[in-house]
Amino acid sequence: MNTKIAVIGSAEFIDSTKSVADQVADIELDFYMYQQPQEALKLLKQLMPCDAVFLSGALPYYFSKDYHEQLRIPVFYLVQDEMTIASSLLAALYHKKILLERISIDLFDAAIVSNVLTAVDIEATPMHVMDYEHFLRKDLYDFNQLVSFHQSLWEKGEIDLAITSVHAVYNQLHHLGIPVMRMADPKTALIRGLENAKEKAEYKKSKASQAAVGYISIHSVHQRKKLESFAHAIHATVQEINDSLFALYCTRGDIEALNSDVLQQLFTETEETAVGFGYGVSIKDANKNAMIALSFAEKDQEKDCCYILTESKELLGPFPHKKMQQKLVNTHPDLYLIAQKAKLSPANLSKMIEFAKNEQMHHFTSADLADYLQVTRRSAERMIKKLSDHGYIQIIGEEMTYQQGRPRALYKLNIPIYF
Repeated sequence: MNTKIAVIGSAEFIDSTKSVADQVADIELDFYMYQQPQEALKLLKQLMPCDAVFLSGALPYYFSKDYHEQLRIPVFYLVQDEMTIASSLLAALYHKKILLERISIDLFDAAIVSNVLTAVDIEATPMHVMDYEHFLRKDLYDFNQLVSFHQSLWEKGEIDLAITSVHAVYNQLHHLGIPVMRMADPKTALIRGLENAKEKAEYKKSKASQAAVGYISIHSVHQRKKLESFAHAIHATVQEINDSLFALYCTRGDIEALNSDVLQQLFTETEETAVGFGYGVSIKDANKNAMIALSFAEKDQEKDCCYILTESKELLGPFPHKKMQQKLVNTHPDLYLIAQKAKLSPANLSKMIEFAKNEQMHHFTSADLADYLQVTRRSAERMIKKLSDHGYIQIIGEEMTYQQGRPRALYKLNIPIYF
């Protein structure tokens, strides 16, 4: 199964990435182009289902950091390193015949330039370098500052060439008639970036499929009914250990997709409920960690709470008193517009988006959707038809059944899922 990577960047970066895509096996790329790096945040909110995000550099990464840190998929950017700077300076020296001290450079970390020159015993004074890392740290980034830096040096006659790491700056300097060159994106760096995104995405998916065991201590029939609803919500099988203790078996991905509101419904004001979940590379390890987590929940002063103990012995909790990052409820206005147009309830649409986030295959059948939503096949097909009629779902193929009967249609959700 291919790893699907969303690539966000300028037109030039996208072209460069396309040129090396066939050198990384088993990946599929979706491209999202911006004019300014600040637009990365908007593009992230338009992502179709994918396994990882690859950004063109530090600027789009930092502009969207608060948002992409909430995503369940890994996000990376192309790092400027010594290879990038060395390639750019070599191109300027060889093709332009320009001295180092007559070049101005903007980049994320000025120390990289010093590292390159020091490594080959070159002293170039003065060296015109603008470091924009401190602007990002203080949220003071201004595109015009970078343009003015190069423009001022050119007008004073101190430089013959500007090298910029920002494509929008390149376009503006070119428009002003200032000799300018884009920072090189070495093919090896692009390939390494895609390979890193693929590796981390595969690791993330393997983590999501990791064994998870839960223990829930309850004391009444009323709580038992809530337990059954909770087990449905996380797609868990339930085993009764004794009258007051139950074990749940599911995956780590099911737990990490859990919203705190769902967990809160398990607790009541009058009856104490303790919950402990454990992750592990095996059911045995997960079971052991779950028992330890349960002991913490039973001893906690909050009484009604849940703890999680990971395979690396990291204790998380108590939940729901500690807010989780994942949410099942989506209040984004665009969600309501789509729901209104398709005549589908926002709650059901939100569940379908959550389903798309959890589906590692990026395509599904009506049976898959029905199983996830805990509804009949007919109900799932009605929901699919409503969205399909407005282009929000499309048929991408057929799946042969193992029994007699017609092939089942394969669908793909055609709306952004990371509002």
